[in-house]
Parts: sequence; C-alpha cells; structure tokens
Amino acid sequence: MKNAILKKDLKGWSDAYKKDPARQVATLALGKADVTDASFSPGGFFKMQQKFSVEIPTLPVTDQERSGRCWIFAATNVLREEIAKKLNLADFQLSQSYLAVWDKFERCNYFLETILQTASLPTADRTVNFILKSGVHDGGQWEMFANIVRKYGVVPRDVYGETFQSSHTRGMNALMNRNLKVCAVKLRNMIADGADQKAVRGEKEAMLGKLYGFLASCYTQPPESFDFEYVDREKVYHRVEGMTPKRFAEEYLGELMDDFVSIINAPTRDKPFDKTYTIRYLGNVVGGREILHLNLSLEDFKAAIIRQLQAGRIVWFGSDVGKSGEREKGVWDDGTFDYETMTGLDLAISKGDGLDYRFSAMGHAMCLTGVNLEKGKPTRWKIENSWGDKSGAKGYYVCSDSWFDKYVYQASVSRAYLGDKAKLLEQKPVVLDAWDPMGTLAN
Repeated sequence: MKNAILKKDLKGWSDAYKKDPARQVATLALGKADVTDASFSPGGFFKMQQKFSVEIPTLPVTDQERSGRCWIFAATNVLREEIAKKLNLADFQLSQSYLAVWDKFERCNYFLETILQTASLPTADRTVNFILKSGVHDGGQWEMFANIVRKYGVVPRDVYGETFQSSHTRGMNALMNRNLKVCAVKLRNMIADGADQKAVRGEKEAMLGKLYGFLASCYTQPPESFDFEYVDREKVYHRVEGMTPKRFAEEYLGELMDDFVSIINAPTRDKPFDKTYTIRYLGNVVGGREILHLNLSLEDFKAAIIRQLQAGRIVWFGSDVGKSGEREKGVWDDGTFDYETMTGLDLAISKGDGLDYRFSAMGHAMCLTGVNLEKGKPTRWKIENSWGDKSGAKGYYVCSDSWFDKYVYQASVSRAYLGDKAKLLEQKPVVLDAWDPMGTLAN
C-alpha cells in the first residue's frame, strides 16, 4: 500500500518526542491525570467570578437527575418565573414529568407516522436510517416544548411529581425504542404485503394503546383536573379548585408560548443570516407547529438575549457543554483550559467548521439569568443549570463570553426583543435535512 508509515518516519517522530521538553512534561502530567484536569489553567479560572452587572433573582435550582430532560427543565424554569411573579411565590416548580410523558407519547405517534410516510424506501435509505436510529428519547427543542404546552397545558409539580422511571429514563427508553422498531417492522411489512389503509391504521392505533399503557405504568396517568394549592411569600394559603392543565396554562401563562421564538447562531455556508429554517422530520406533535429557527449574526443573537435579560426575564438556550467545562467549579471557559500546550495538537476550529465537521453541536439546554457588561459588551454570563445544587455556585454556573461565542447555538426570546429582526420570522423557512446539526438537541 502506498503512503504507509515507514520505520524511518517512526524513528524521526520518536527522536523529536524525546527532545521536546513540553512533551516530556505532558507525559508526566498525563500519566495520572485526566487530560482536562491536566490542562486546567488557574489564571483563566480566576476571571470567572460569579459577579454580574445584570443579574436576575431566580427560584432555587432544579435537578433533572439521571435523565435527558434538560430542555424541559430549562423551559419550565423560564415559565415558573413568570408564574411566581404573578402569584408572589418564593418557591415553585411546574411538573416536568407531565410534559415529558405527553412528549414521549406524542413522539411515539410521530415516529410511527414517519415510518408510514417512508415505508416505500429501503431501510438503508439515509432518512429511514436516521429515523430508526433516532427513535424516541429525552431530548427536544423549544418549539417541541411549546407544542406540548399548547395541546396539554401544564400542572404544578406538586400535582404530578417524579417516579423512578421519570428521573432514570435509560431503561424505559431502551424498551420503548425496542418496541417501536418491532412496530416499524410490522407496519412496513404490512404495507409491502399490500394491506389496506384501514388495517394499517388499526394496527397503528393498537400499538399506540400499548405504548400509552407502558408510559402510564412508568409515570402514572396524567391528571385531567386538580386543585391548585399554594402559599405565597406572605405565608397566605390559596386554593383554586377544579383546575385543568389547559386552564392553568391559559390563566397563568397566557400567550407566552406564542410570544417566544427560537433564534440560532449557525455561521455555516448553507445557512445565511436573517433567514428562517426548519428541519425535516424533527418534531413531536403530529399537526403541531414545525420547528422554526431564525438564524442571526452573533452580534444580533447576543443583542436580543441581552435585551431580554435587561428587561428582567431569563433566557432558555442550547449549547455544547462538553467543551472546556469544569463541572465541580461550575465554569465553562475556553481560557481556563490550555489543551494545545498540553497535547501539542492543533485544536483551533471555527464555529461554522465545528458544526459542518461534527466537532460541536447543541447537547444541553439551560437558562441565562445574568450577564456582566463592560462598556456595553458582555464578558461573562450567569447560567441556571438543572443538575441540582451540589456543583457550581449552588447549581449556578458561569461561562466566558468567548466560550459563549464558540458553543452557544440557540436561544428562545420574546419577539419584542428582536427589534426590526422580528419581521424576518414571516419568511417561508428553508427546509434542512433531518440530520442537520441544528436539530441535535432533539435527536
């Protein structure tokens, strides 16, 4: 084979390694330490203070436990602040389980519908392969959350709390996806064998019935009505009887779900700024609103977020937390980790290339609750996470502005803070492939 590695090449590289003091020091450091720990730079960390010129007081942090429901936790954290202000509450949570169980059930239906729509394609087809591989899981995006709230409403966590399965979802998801693949085989075979539409639809309804039963066993059945009880900051007890999830959402959230929109910063050649985008086969509710992203330049993207924070409202956002992070200390900062010196490797890559070459993508949703501005420019951001209060500053984290630039991709903001950019939402969206990186938080 041409261009194989030769012994003379190996000797040259070996000699260079032996003569390089940096490689020798790195060898000592990496012998008994994780590469991230060994690359930690205290000087960068010292700059990541939990002090901000714009900071919004928020309710106690939440804990998604061993589940991938970050997008639901972050979104309910946004909504609960609005409700707490209206009702003068010191502590409050919306039920994440209530939204998760309906999301999973709706997504089972969405999955089966996409299987029927693509039944004429071979399983080796990239779209079919993507659908089968993705299945149903914990992740999601803002508009998917909004679709569930619009259809099913919301309830307080006191009304519909956690079970073991709701907060430890791995086993439940594995069994559900195994069943969905069995369902896919049966439905595709029925169509290939010439079964009529009525028979196929009947079989699909029976499949959904079994999935509903399984989910109800995992979560218990969602409530149809409840009495809303709460105690306000003045220690006054309140009780609203005969509430329904839809009425609760209408009464305490109003038009919020229609007010918030998704903005992204994806500097790739296939996504010009100031255009809207949707993603094929990305959704949860059949008949719900499609995913809609408005791609903005980094300057416009950050400006909208800062305007919302300055107005006293926290911001849901999606990012890649797997890069340059120290979980125990609660810091995300590319200046706190010197990987290039430690490894001797060329690691610089642009945000756009990182997306195109699958180096980075959204994998976690949280809330921005503050920002430090110096001469009008952000230097660091305060983050409310949903990993409990044992890490960071009692569950609150900080990221540098340079980390934000590289690894924050999506946010949900009120239309009011988009300024003139709001009119761009009326454009017909460009349809992206199902596997586009802007869909990763939900895949």
